[in-house]
This record gives sequence, structure tokens and C-alpha cells, in this order.
Amino acid sequence: MRQYQLKETKEITKIICNRCGKETKVVSGIPKREMLHIEHTWGYFSGKDGESCSFDLCEECFDEITKGFLIPTECKDE
Repeated sequence: MRQYQLKETKEITKIICNRCGKETKVVSGIPKREMLHIEHTWGYFSGKDGESCSFDLCEECFDEITKGFLIPTECKDE
């Protein structure tokens, strides 16, 4: 979940992990720790047709969630 400070532009002030609630400060547009942000709009063949969802995860929660996947994620070093 992203929290914004109201100004002329939407400036993110902190990012909160939707799973554990850990807060990450954002200074000059740069998060102080890496967070995963996901946005998705569901399509015709789902029970959520047209619904948009977004959330943020800290690295620890990402690791916890993905280690339970039957098929592992494809994370590569660049």
C-alpha cells in the first residue's frame, strides 16, 4: 500500500508491505529498501472481470510467499 503526500504532484512518502505491515520511507522518490509493487486488472474469464488490484510486498514477504510455489519463480541476476 502506497501512501502519498498531497502536493501539486503525488509524492510517495512511504510504502507499507500489504502482508506484514512493515513501513519503508521514500526520500526524493527513492524507497530506502526494495519493495515489489504489483498492479493487475482482471479480464473477462475471471470472477473479478474489470476489477483492478494493486499491492506492495517487502522482500522478506516475497520470499515467504514464493517459497511455497509448486513451480518456482524465474528470478535472474542481470
